Amino acid sequence: EVQLVESGGGLVQAGGSLKLSCATSGFTFSDYQIGWFRQAPGKDREGVAFIDAGGYNTHYTDSVKDRFAISRDNAKNTVYLQMNNLKPEDTAVYYCGAYFLQAGIATQASLYNYWGQGTQVTVSS
Repeated sequence: EVQLVESGGGLVQAGGSLKLSCATSGFTFSDYQIGWFRQAPGKDREGVAFIDAGGYNTHYTDSVKDRFAISRDNAKNTVYLQMNNLKPEDTAVYYCGAYFLQAGIATQASLYNYWGQGTQVTVSS
């Protein structure tokens, strides 16, 4: 059974930090690109950060560049999202997704094969 389980969300003041984790099982983790997406109420799901299968390349949406950092530990089948200098507009449910792509990076959510259940991040002003 494929599982992606996000954790680490919570309530934080603007300027604070959180580190999200996405623990996976049930598929060959090292063959999959991982993406972090977020969805705020009334808005579409937005791609935030992406890391390729080998962990060599990353990509960020402009609004989080220089504030967020994605990493992966292929030995632990886990991906992380370090979020610094959080802003109220970062408030959303954060999801991790896995896409079978052994090279390169894809940012389109519809391509992703597997999803977690999400973790809430709330940033107060």
